[in-house]
Amino acid sequence: MTRARTAGDVVRTFLRGLGQTMITLGVVVLLFCVYELQVTGLVTARAQDQANAQLDRTWSEAPRQVVPGQTTPSPGASPAPASVTPIRGDAFARLHVPALEGYEPKALFEGVSTAVLKKGPGHIPGTALPGEVGNVVLSGHRTTYGSPFNRWAELRVGDEVVLETRDGWFTYRITGSKVVAPTAVEVTYAVPGDRRATPTRRLLTMTTCNPKYSAKERLIVSAELSASSKKSDGLPAALAGRG
Repeated sequence: MTRARTAGDVVRTFLRGLGQTMITLGVVVLLFCVYELQVTGLVTARAQDQANAQLDRTWSEAPRQVVPGQTTPSPGASPAPASVTPIRGDAFARLHVPALEGYEPKALFEGVSTAVLKKGPGHIPGTALPGEVGNVVLSGHRTTYGSPFNRWAELRVGDEVVLETRDGWFTYRITGSKVVAPTAVEVTYAVPGDRRATPTRRLLTMTTCNPKYSAKERLIVSAELSASSKKSDGLPAALAGRG
């Protein structure tokens, strides 16, 4: 004879099913976190290795390109700003941050599309290139795809960031940081905050999500060019002794 189901049986069955569902959801969330924090990092690491190898080949094989009207720098002169327009999606420079202990140099790509930022930090097209008058604007992930800007909140006024191009080193000194809304595009202007102004300074703006694991805000780190030197002169002072 089959026993009739009681209210207790129904409750126990419901709780058992709920528990199994929660366990399944927990496993799914855990796997998603592993993918976001670990697997995406492996994807970016591979892209960085390939990009850095390509930069080494290009910089060692290609002669320096001089645009019309540009003269070759005399011995001891500072390098000319990058004169060749980078190709969207390609690496064209390297980012060094000596102030952050253990920070590995990152290949810097042209563009800030989703696909580009999966490979590493990107340069916003149309903004200044390393060494130019205006505002070099960079963007990078803070928590996924290698997290190139993960430690940006640690940067302090006076710290140095170095942009390496085929011909030279451009050292920028941090001048400040702030948190803004994602809509605050004025930070990317040639003269931040004033779209109509004529730039006279050589600035660097780096932007990433804030807080970590959220896109609610943007952390903006600002800097200004403090020194530049040719590759043939060796490592800049900011990197000397760091290898």
